[in-house]
Formats: sequence, structure tokens, C-alpha cells
Amino acid sequence: ILTILGNSAVLATAVKRSSLLKSPELLTVNLAVADIGMAISMYPLAIASAWNHAWLGGDASCIYYALMGFLFGVCSMTTLCAMAVIRFLATNSSKSNSNKITKNTVCILISFIWLYSLLWAILPLVGWGYYGPEPFGISCTIAWSKFHNSSNGFSFILSMFLLCTVLPALTIVACYLGIAWKVHKAYQEIQNSDRIPNAARLEKKLTLMAVLISVGFLSSWTPYAAASFWSIFNSSDSLQPIVTLLPCLFAKSSTAYNPFIYYIFSKTFRREIKQLQCGCGWRARFLGTDSSAENPALMMWSG
Repeated sequence: ILTILGNSAVLATAVKRSSLLKSPELLTVNLAVADIGMAISMYPLAIASAWNHAWLGGDASCIYYALMGFLFGVCSMTTLCAMAVIRFLATNSSKSNSNKITKNTVCILISFIWLYSLLWAILPLVGWGYYGPEPFGISCTIAWSKFHNSSNGFSFILSMFLLCTVLPALTIVACYLGIAWKVHKAYQEIQNSDRIPNAARLEKKLTLMAVLISVGFLSSWTPYAAASFWSIFNSSDSLQPIVTLLPCLFAKSSTAYNPFIYYIFSKTFRREIKQLQCGCGWRARFLGTDSSAENPALMMWSG
């Protein structure tokens, strides 16, 4: 519920401000699309399976669920990596060079992100890697436990780990360390000034917001990655079901954090949310007033 409501608010704000959106903000929209896509396509099936105490739908739904999770997971990770690179380029370039990152360039980048994610999601379907149920039985993902004696499966896991996890994570860390150093040097240069320029304040706030988004995502998925890699080299029976369930739930919670971070750090997002709330409240009062003459109960409710 938090994921759908929060990211729907992000998308509604983006649509309302579509003509004013800057090119890097399109990546934020893409991240919201990936989060809400994961919530809509996966969570209802997982919730129904939890109430059923067993997976629903058989092998076909299991493969579908695992494919959606892998697709949106890789898309989110790659989008965060692209956000970090663009923030780094914008921070370390002159204003004229930073303006070269156009909306068309970001749209092409977003298309590449989705194609890259779709490629990795399809690979287990064509024989490189496997999809299967989680050890606790009410969710599906990459079948980590099948890779014990399979060189094919192990090569997939190793490649996926390097290209979809380690390389993007190292890129994110390196970019934000570079940005932090650049911002630190800029603050040192103006420390004798009475006022810190608004541009420097905005740069610091944007960087902190992007860092928190990346830290939230990586922190949410790290316990799940640790439990999954344990399953590669050890029997899945060596872990209690609750030990594999909690990291999975914690990883899925990553889709709900970002709107709260935007709300805290973005005045524009807060203002747009308040306008949406006011608009909904005004429509509710308007409808209540129209029908109050016919229905006294509605007039009392509106009051």
C-alpha cells in the first residue's frame, strides 16, 4: 500500500510537472515506475500465497513471479547506478557541459536500462540459470540451491553477481565519494564567505537525497543477497525458514522508501503533494455540497 500510494504520488507529480522536469529527474520517474511495477505485478500473488500457507498457481506463476522480481530488481539497481553517474558528471562539469545531458539522452539511457534488465530476466528461461521457489515456499526467485553441482548455473550466478550487483554498487560508491570530495572542496573555497551560495546548498541537498536512496536500496537487498549466496554453497535446509523469509520481506520493502525521502528533501514534491491533497479535498467538498440538498446525511458527513 505504501509503495503504490507513494510512487503513484511521485508519478502524478511528474505528470503535472512534465514540462518542467529536468533530464536527470526522468531517472527518478523510472525508479518509481520500477517500484510500482514490482508492487503491482508481484506483491498480490505473494500475499495470497502467504494467506494460503503455500505457493499458488504452480510452476508457471512461480516463473512469472521470479522473472518480474529479477526484471524490476535489475532495473532499479541499474537506474540508481545511472543516477549516480549523471550526478557525478553534473557536479564535476561546467554549467555548459552539464546542460549537454538532454532529455533525449536520458530517454535513450532509460531504454537501455530496460533492455539490459529484460535480457538478464530472460536468460534463465533460455537455459542459463534457473528460476524456482524460495526455501520458505511462498515466494519465487532465482533457484540458488540448484547451483551446487551445475557449472552452467554457477557461471550465471557469478556473471549476474558481477555485472548486476558488484559493478553497479562500486560505481555508485565511487561516484558519490567523488561528489562528496568535490562538494567538500567547494565548501572549503567559500568558508570565508558570509553566505553559502544557493547553488552549493542545492547541490549538497540533491547529493544527500540521491545517497540516501542508494543506501536504502543497497541496505534492503544486502541481507537477501547474503542469505542467497549462503544457499549456493550450503544446503537450503541449513537455514531456518524465518532466516530466509525476513531478508526477502526486507528487500521488498525497498520499494516504499523513496517517496518519503523525496518528501523530506524536496520542497517541490511537498508542495505538489499538498496541492494534490487540497484538490482531492476540494472535489470531495464540492460533491458533498451538490448532493446535500437531497441527502441530509451527506450534508452532515460533508460538514
